[in-house]
Amino acid sequence: MQEPKQERSVRTREQILRAAAELLEEHGYRGTAMRAVAQRAGVTLGAVYFHFPDKEALARAVMNAQPDTVMPYLESAGLQRLVDITLVWSWRLQTDLLLRAGVQLAVEQGAFGVRDATSFRDWEKILQACLEEAAAAGELRDGIVPSEVAEFIVGTCTGTQLHSQLLSGRADLTDRVVRMWRLLLPGLAPDAVVSTIDLDPRRAKSET
Repeated sequence: MQEPKQERSVRTREQILRAAAELLEEHGYRGTAMRAVAQRAGVTLGAVYFHFPDKEALARAVMNAQPDTVMPYLESAGLQRLVDITLVWSWRLQTDLLLRAGVQLAVEQGAFGVRDATSFRDWEKILQACLEEAAAAGELRDGIVPSEVAEFIVGTCTGTQLHSQLLSGRADLTDRVVRMWRLLLPGLAPDAVVSTIDLDPRRAKSET
């Protein structure tokens, strides 16, 4: 049976993104050519340009695909979901090439003339939604502003992964995220709620 055109187009786009992520990690933005992406993906150069009009558009797509590599694997709610997102992110950043390339591009984009905060804002919206759900469930301390906390956590995780990459190639990133939460949770939630939050690093792998 012939594959439907729309499904084929989606699959081709995913192939191109994965190929681009590999090359971007290997050669960086300046060293990655659209023709090389086409060859790595096993598609025509025309197919690459059909989905992405130029290399900048392709790089933006890789950057902004980050949440899609994490969110499908989560089933928890509220404050636990907030924690789980960062745990899964920390683990998949070590194992998922597309996520890793997206994070690298988001941090280094200024060096090649791109300034796109979409991926950071998307993460903030996702985390804010978890915090708002936690607030509605009575899990947060009085006075906590979800949008401010979400912005802080995105910034903290960004710095934490850079530190971890430098010192261990991100091998200790999940442990660092767990330590981050041990410091932050008492300021966000009452002790009775903090005691229910599971920080076991194995959750990062079990959610994938």
